[in-house]
Order: sequence, then structure tokens, then C-alpha cells
Amino acid sequence: MSQASESVRLSPTVGYQRQADIAVLWLDNPPVNGLGDSTRAGIHAGLKLAVEDQGVVGIVIAGTGKVFCGGADIRQFNTPAATARPQLRDIQQWMEASPKPVVAAIHGVALGGGLELALGCHYRVVAHDARLGLPEVNIGLVPGGGGTQRLPRLVGVERALDMIQHGTPVTGKGAVQIGLADAVTEGAGATRDAGEVVALAVEFCRRAAARSSAHPLVAAHEVQGSSIDFEARLAAVSRKSRNASAQRACVLCLKAATQLPFSEGLAFERARFDELVAGAESQSLRHIFFAEREAPKFSDGKGQTLRTIDRVAVLGAGTMGVGITMAFVNAGIPVTLVEREQAALDRGMALIRRNYDVTASKGKLTSAQIEERIARIAPSLEFDALADADLVIEAVFEDMAVKRDIFERLDKVCKPSAILATNTSRLDVDVIAASTRRPGDVIGLHFFSPANVMKLLEVVRGKATGLDVIATCLTMAQRIQKVPVLVGVCEGFVGNRMLTPYWREAGFLLEEGASPQQVDRALTEFGMAMGPLTMADLAGMDINWATRKRLASTRPAHLRYSSVADRICEMGRFGQKTSGGYYRYEPGSRTPVPDPLIDDLIADCAREAGITRRAVSDEEIVERCMLALINEGAHILEEGIAQRASDIDVVYVHGYGFPAWRGGPMFYAETLGLDKVLARIRALRDAHGAHWEPAPLLERLVSGGARTFDRKD
Repeated sequence: MSQASESVRLSPTVGYQRQADIAVLWLDNPPVNGLGDSTRAGIHAGLKLAVEDQGVVGIVIAGTGKVFCGGADIRQFNTPAATARPQLRDIQQWMEASPKPVVAAIHGVALGGGLELALGCHYRVVAHDARLGLPEVNIGLVPGGGGTQRLPRLVGVERALDMIQHGTPVTGKGAVQIGLADAVTEGAGATRDAGEVVALAVEFCRRAAARSSAHPLVAAHEVQGSSIDFEARLAAVSRKSRNASAQRACVLCLKAATQLPFSEGLAFERARFDELVAGAESQSLRHIFFAEREAPKFSDGKGQTLRTIDRVAVLGAGTMGVGITMAFVNAGIPVTLVEREQAALDRGMALIRRNYDVTASKGKLTSAQIEERIARIAPSLEFDALADADLVIEAVFEDMAVKRDIFERLDKVCKPSAILATNTSRLDVDVIAASTRRPGDVIGLHFFSPANVMKLLEVVRGKATGLDVIATCLTMAQRIQKVPVLVGVCEGFVGNRMLTPYWREAGFLLEEGASPQQVDRALTEFGMAMGPLTMADLAGMDINWATRKRLASTRPAHLRYSSVADRICEMGRFGQKTSGGYYRYEPGSRTPVPDPLIDDLIADCAREAGITRRAVSDEEIVERCMLALINEGAHILEEGIAQRASDIDVVYVHGYGFPAWRGGPMFYAETLGLDKVLARIRALRDAHGAHWEPAPLLERLVSGGARTFDRKD
């Protein structure tokens, strides 16, 4: 056979190449070869050209770079480009009608529309380590290109339902085993590019062309019988799932595949897709999807030389120190764990092992993997053991004097290239940095508890923090599977600062007539993972009590203040840890139980404050708590504490249980309408006073006709 010809562009994102008698269509739309309008047009043109070329006996579709195709270009959803012809279904019809075999050569990933494109081909050849799946449910959608109708015809209804409803991919090797793919490359190493799989696909295609002029169509397969109880699957979808509507739609689409002719099943699927893509749930989930990917970026970080992070040290073996340690060793990074006393160090190591044992009991870790991870931890009582670490994270008690003393000592012990990080959740990073002679090396890394589980990491940029330190920590966070958000220095940074007005309104609502259980119920019905008062009990009410006492002198005397939380703490009730807070807790239980004693205390506080209690609606509870978050978020944006409104959304979705299907507090405000949000905040100011003064940024945006926080449209 002759050598391959030069690739010719059929569209800005698709190339056409002859490899002897096989035409190869190259998807070239970085980073994931998304099926945008120009890619679809290029594929369509390539198929037509190859079918009409008498010297071509078969067609291979492949991807440049690291992947075959990551799916539709979701940035084009709800735009004219998304509906431009040809659509994916037009391409699938062309492939199915082709007299010449069409083979998908899959490496990296074939996800969403990428797999649907491959399902429209006659054959699929895969790299052994490729991942194939239909994950649309994760952004609140069903597959819209025939995936719910074609996949069950290849792999069976039950397996297809599991893959589609939960967005679970399979490997290339696994795809062959279940009948999703026809051939797989050999080898155990990582597939770096498309070369090996394209070579296999070209030969496969050539043999298929020689063997027959009739090639298999997935659409023509019979749906394999299934005993699935679709009604039970629908009933099992949790109402609180971030993508509940999409999960239910997936089940209905698979049910349709078993009951309707193929063409009608396609129409049913498309109708469900169109409903979901226009709905608030999917728009919110797509917003969070992009916000997570945008959050690690900062303009000053381009071109920065990253510092090497080969070894980490964690100072403090309490709950936070243990979680942080596990986060790093889980990612394969060795950690030196330092404590002052042997008993505390032993407790920390025992907690680590206990946490791993729980994971192993769920079948997620083997004993060998546990030992491998624990072996990466070097426990020590020596402060000097921190000397060789590339990154030191202080995770001790939240006391400024203690932290300043520690950082003064770190300055003397740690090597010059080390990054010195504090895990403080509220304290001034600049004051801590000033305890050293190298404030440029100091940064805040605010992990969320439990740090080995929670994905959010607030990366706190001090006034002097070096750009290379920031860039290194943002990259490091992704390495340990965290979602980093860059924030500035202020009391509570982004997340905890916004909790203050949120809890404030909860306290006011209690005094005005709501019960703790009503406040929590209203907000969990809204979608919050936990009500604010249950959250306070879980976190420990003494922590915020200490903060309130520390900041008491800065609180304007003319502003209303609820004493409910303080009075509960004065009783020695700090939440779950003392078996009582806003609720009481039975021994060994985390279930909150309403307590008449607290109801009486709230009534006393209201009477002392001169408040006449009344019936409070759930709608008022949700509105006041949400608008308090939104208004404070707008202040944070105004002050430059957060780079983007979407960063605030990432913080609240990943750190504070805000429902992802509502997109975060700032996106939720945009869905309500910024003008309507401002009008309600002004009304609350008139009714409740200066706490509700609207953020100047919100006033400016509305007066300028803007509908979003980040884009002045």
C-alpha cells in the first residue's frame, strides 16, 4: 500500500486523508474534538467525498490529539449553532446508508455525542484504555443523538440503563466484552495518540470492505429482552438528586426503546432532550460544569514557572490535618505528619486507618492499597521534620497568636523554596505572612471538612503571595482532585463570610416566629443539602461563637442582633459534640430532635428584643436566606475577593451544599432576574433595616440593564 496522503481541510475542524484505499476523517476541534457545527459539517462533507471516490473502499473516523471525541460542544447549546444542519442524526443516516464500511477509531474518550457518532458507524475499533460512555445525565440531559435507542440494541437494556442513567463509562477492553466495540488494541500502557488504533481501524475497514457489501446497522438490531421494572427504577430516583429530572427522562427513554419502533424511539428521546436542554436544571448544571473548569484560571498565572511539590508536610493531626494528609497520599504524594504529643499523633494515625477501613468495607480499597497509602505517611514529633517539605500546611487551632508563632518557626526551619500554607478558615493571611521574612511564600489553603472527601479548596491569595506560589497551588489542587477557587483576604474569605448573613437571617426568622425545624425544612426543600441550624450543630456552635465574640467590638450598635445562638452556647450547648445545640441529640445519634427548651429560649429572646412573633411562611424563609447570600456575594465581587460570580457558585455548590441544579447563589439570582432581586432586597431594607442595604455592584448592574454578574450584557 502507498503512504498516506496529506490531510485536506473540509472544514475548520475536520481534515480528510487518504491512506491508500481508505479515507480517514480527522476530527480536529481541540481540546476534546467537540461536535460543534463546523465539525458536523466537515464530517458530512467527508462522508460524501469518500462515498463518491471510486478509489476509496472504506471510511475511518478518528480524532486528533488525545481523544476521539468528547461529545457535543455544549457551549453551543441554546444557540443557533446547536441547531445548524447537518445535525448528528443527519450524519448517522449518511453513515448507515453508506455502501462502504464506516469505522470509528476510538482512543482517549468517546463520550456523549462522541459515542453516539460511533454508534452510527458500522464498526467500532477501540484503544484498550479508551473510555466510552453517555454522561449527559451529569449536566441534566439525556443523550440527544440516539444513544438511548442504539446502546441497548448493542449491549442490552439493563446494561445500557445503568450506563446512561448514571453516566458510567466503560473501558475499550470492556466495550469489546459487552459487544459495544468490534476490535481492541493490545498492550497495557497508556495510549498517547490515535496512531495505533487508526492503523488497526484501517486494516479492519479494509477487511470489512473485502468481506461484504452489507454492513451491520445498530439501528436494525432487535432490542434484547429485559425484565427491568421501569416503574421501580423511576421511583428509586431520589428527589434530591442534582439531576433527578434527567435521570427520570433516561429511564423513560430506555423504556421507549423497548416499546416503540426505532424511529419513534428517536423522536421520543429528542423530545425529552429538547425539554431538558431548555430547562433550568440543565442550564444550572452546565453553568457549574463550566464554572468548575474556569475557577482554576487566573490572568496573572500565565507563564509562571511552577514550584516542585514532591513532598508535603502537615502540621497538626486533628480532624483537618488527618483529612488533608489523606488527600495528598491518596494522590500518591508522601506526607510528613507532625504533632507535638505522641498521644495526638497516635490518635491521628488511628483515625486515618479507621477512615481507610470504612472505605475498604465498601469495596473501594484493598488491604494492600491501604497499606500502600499509610506507608506514604511519615509521622513525627519533631518540628525540624518539616525542613525538607516542598509544601507545609499548618492545620492547628484557629488562634492568631498560635498561628503567628508557628509561621515564625516555619520561616526558620523550612527550605527557601518551600511554600508555607495555613488552613485557616477565617483569619487574616496577611497578618500570618507578616510573621515570616518571606511573605511571598505564604498562602492560605482552606480545605473543607472532611478534607479527604470534600472537593472544594479555597486558595487564599495574600497581598504579598507570589504569582508562582498561587499558580503552583492551583495546579496542585487539581492534582489531588480538588476544585480550587482563588479568593482574597477578608474575614471568612468567600464561603464563611457569606454564611454570616445567611445565619443572621435564620436567627432573625427564629425570633420572628419560625421554629428551627421549619427553617431547616424550608431550605432543604429548596434543595440545600442541610438546613443552616443543623449545619451549625454539625460544625460546632462554639467555633462561630468565638468568632462573634472576637468581632463584637466591630459590630455597629444600631444594627439588629439576634442573641439566640449566643444564649444557646452560654448553656454549654455547642451542637452534636455536646448532644445539644439548636436541637438535642440522643447518645450515639446524629439525628436532630426538636427541643422545647430551645423553643422557649427563642421566645424569650424575641420578647427581650421587643419582637412580636407571627406566622412565617416557608417562602419567606427561603427568600430572605437566599437574598442574604446573593447580596453578600455581590459585595464580595465588588471588593475583588472573588474573581468571578461563577467562582462564588463553585464555592457554595461544593462547600456548602447549595443545590447544583440551581447553579449556585449568583446564577440563581440571574435566573430570578437581577432587577427583581434588587427590588426585593430594597423592600427588605425598608422592612428590616440597614442589614439589607443593596450591594453597590448590584445597583450598578441593574441600572445598566445587565442580566448577569460576570458579563455586562
